Amino acid sequence: MTDLQAILDKGGPWEQARIIGGQLLIQGDCLEVMAVLPKVDAVVTDPPYGIGEKWDKQGRFGSCGGRLWTGGAGWDAKTNPDALDGALNVAGGRGIVWGGNYYDLPPSRGYLVWDKMQTGFSLADSELAWCSDPITPKTFRYARAQLASEGKIHPTQKPLSLMEWCLGFLPDARTILDPFAGSGTTAVACQRLGRQSISIELDADYWAIMCKRVQEVVDRPPLFTPAPPKPTQGAMDL
Repeated sequence: MTDLQAILDKGGPWEQARIIGGQLLIQGDCLEVMAVLPKVDAVVTDPPYGIGEKWDKQGRFGSCGGRLWTGGAGWDAKTNPDALDGALNVAGGRGIVWGGNYYDLPPSRGYLVWDKMQTGFSLADSELAWCSDPITPKTFRYARAQLASEGKIHPTQKPLSLMEWCLGFLPDARTILDPFAGSGTTAVACQRLGRQSISIELDADYWAIMCKRVQEVVDRPPLFTPAPPKPTQGAMDL
C-alpha cells in the first residue's frame, strides 16, 4: 500500500492536507497535486462534467444543504480533460470514471449504469461510468430520492452504496485516487471497505466536510466490512 505519511511529510502544492484513518485528504488544485504524487492502483472519481455550463451562466448549481456549486463554467470546460488524463496516468490507466462518456477515453465494454429509479424528473434517468477493466455492463438500481436519507451535501453527490459497489469491480486496488472528491463519498467508501484513498478537493468548505465524514467512519466503524452490493446485468449494448 502507498505510504501516505511519506507523501504528507514531503509536502506539496496544497492548501491543507490531513490523514484520517487510511485516507489522505488534500485541499488544492488536483493538477498541481497530482504532479507530485506516486503511482496509485486506480482512479475512482466523479468529475463535474459540464455542470458549470449547464446550470446557469454564473456556474452556480443551486443550493444544496446551504452550499452552492462555485466551480465555474470555465474551470469545468478547460481543466477537467487535462486533470482526468493526469489522474489516469498516475493510476496506470486503470479506474472508474462517472460521466466517462463525456470524455475521450479508450473504448470499453465495461460501462457501469446508475439507474436512478425516477420518473417525471427533468434530469437524466441514469448515469454512466467508464470502467477500464474488461467487465460486461452492470446496473446499480438506487432511487435518487434516497440520497436525502444520506444527508446530501454536494449537488452531484453519489450514493455511498454506489461508490462501494464501484470499488467491488477493483478488488485488488488498495490505493484509490479521487481528484474531484467533492464531499468525499469515495474516501468514505474506501474507509468503510478497508482501502486507502488520496482524495483531492479544491473547495475548502467541501474539503472540511470530507474530513468530517471520514472521521465519523473512523469514530464509528462498521461492525464488519460491508460487502459491496451484487451487480446486476445491464441491458445496454455498448
